[in-house]
Amino acid sequence: MNGTFRVGNLFGIPFFVNASWFLVLGLVTWQYGGALAALFPTLGPVAPWMLGLFTALLLFASVLAHELGHSWVAIKQGIGVKSISLFLFGGLANLERESKTPAEAFWVAIAGPLVSLFLSGLLTAIGIGAGLTGPAAAILGLLASINLALALFNLIPGLPLDGGNILKAIVWKITGNPYKGVIFASRVGQIIGWIAIATGLFGNIWNLVIGWFLLQNAGKSAQYATVQNQLAGLTAADALTPESPIVPEHLSLREFANNYVIGKDQTWRRFLVTDDAGQLVGALDLDDLKTIPTGRWPEVLVKELVKPIEFSTTVKPELSLLEVVTLLEQLKVQELPVIRENGVLVGLVEKAEIARLLQRRDQAKPA
Repeated sequence: MNGTFRVGNLFGIPFFVNASWFLVLGLVTWQYGGALAALFPTLGPVAPWMLGLFTALLLFASVLAHELGHSWVAIKQGIGVKSISLFLFGGLANLERESKTPAEAFWVAIAGPLVSLFLSGLLTAIGIGAGLTGPAAAILGLLASINLALALFNLIPGLPLDGGNILKAIVWKITGNPYKGVIFASRVGQIIGWIAIATGLFGNIWNLVIGWFLLQNAGKSAQYATVQNQLAGLTAADALTPESPIVPEHLSLREFANNYVIGKDQTWRRFLVTDDAGQLVGALDLDDLKTIPTGRWPEVLVKELVKPIEFSTTVKPELSLLEVVTLLEQLKVQELPVIRENGVLVGLVEKAEIARLLQRRDQAKPA
């Protein structure tokens, strides 16, 4: 992530802070340091600002505890946590995958607000029980209030907030479809975002900022879930590239040129070559034909120009197209070969063809 710095590990989880975090740290230090200076003039010129910085760090520690709540429940479900990041609007626990059931998704989502509510109650109890006064009581009271606000704000039922993820889990449970849950919770998040912006126009700058944040992220979640929902019922076999560039090795170069190159709307510069059993043996580049005089093309076989080719990953025809897209993104490739259990090459599945498939399905839907 641009502008993000790794600062260490927490319980084995990489911990990052965004550059925007320093902005908020400075603002909170300045604002609360000034408040302490006004409330407790006996503190002198330096102590209020040091206490303001200390309070700001405790504020972010509260946000961090919130994210660790999500992470702890996710880990208990066998879900890895890639990282925890702090940024302008709070924190984010980056999980390796989604929960497998709506109940599990519910507990991951609600864990953060529960941690914040617990901290709010604990800090309030300490403040009352210890009979604190002065700056210590003020700081403790502020942190208790902030944790309560953090819990309540995150329980707003719209993505990307925790309340949106709770709503997603509920809709998932009702419909049996996780993507419908995401789409519904995203739409609610967008509505709340517009409301926040509308109220922010009357002078509340933070409402404007929060509304914009909700609109941007909820919109992306809805778009991504819509695509996931479309992909969920499809397999790699549904997205095979028409006339995938596959040729048998026993063809002569003349037969190959006549049948696959000459007079064709040629978009392929490389062809996959299969043996008599239909299994992948390598690839033939069109440019390599130039190394053989055309007079010899009838006697030279395709297999004589085959170069080894290695795909780090292949997919089976019945694999979910959603999993195929995930693999394409993880491997940062544009295409993957589709191979049956017996090793026979079926064709290629490409990002571009998947996009065209989704476009055709959208166009085919009744208005």
